[in-house]
Amino acid sequence: MIERLKNILEYYNLSSSSFAEKIEVPRSSISHLLSGRNKPSLDFIIKVDKAFDEVDLDWLLYGKGSFPKNKEKSPSLFNQKIVETIKEENNFDIKEKNSYLENSKSKLLIKIVLLYDDGTFEEFNK
Repeated sequence: MIERLKNILEYYNLSSSSFAEKIEVPRSSISHLLSGRNKPSLDFIIKVDKAFDEVDLDWLLYGKGSFPKNKEKSPSLFNQKIVETIKEENNFDIKEKNSYLENSKSKLLIKIVLLYDDGTFEEFNK
């Protein structure tokens, strides 16, 4: 994990003291972590995760994944297909869509919202 912390410092061009300020921990904590004297606490890891959007928690903890992480979390294959279908169908006239829906279920589609497990979402309106 020490190497991953060094990667974060390098990526953001931060000194250990500015990194400490950013995550609101004493400067000595960073020095002790980087020297291998101490191991990071759960509180420390949470602060890093909250302070840096590009840091993936799996990468920070286990070295799995990538850094910096992608801004958009890739949707599952199912969700990706829905998004592609919606984007393709946005070329159709909304009246045609509504007519189709009226005939099939007697309801009008006005909005689709996709919620992702990272708290982000996508909205598709007419």
